[in-house]
Amino acid sequence: MSITGSYTAGGGGGGTQTYTNTTDVSIPDNNSTGVTSTIAVSGRTGNAPSTTAVAVNIVHTYSGDLVVELVAPDGTVYTLSNRVGGSADNIVKTYTVNLSSEAINGSWKLRAKDRAATDTGYINSWSITM
Repeated sequence: MSITGSYTAGGGGGGTQTYTNTTDVSIPDNNSTGVTSTIAVSGRTGNAPSTTAVAVNIVHTYSGDLVVELVAPDGTVYTLSNRVGGSADNIVKTYTVNLSSEAINGSWKLRAKDRAATDTGYINSWSITM
């Protein structure tokens, strides 16, 4: 697993950091359990923002097969995409998620499930900015 981070200064003396995982993870065909890609966040204080950006880059030949979820460190699941896009290829999108009730530190996971047969793909990369 590869985890990289960059720091971007925000206004008012605060700041945000972007954490990225660029390790490919194959998504098994027609699998309800799914696979996860993890980003560990540490050394921060407080909760995540209400406008947390989650950028997803999934390569897949039928995006309508996929359920994509963000799993918070406490196990809470936030659905980002639920079998939308039909026969279109890939999911390359940034989602805004209200994570203000979640502690910022911990292991954040992107989970992808392929819920139909035939088409395959992989998590190419993802990032979370908070």
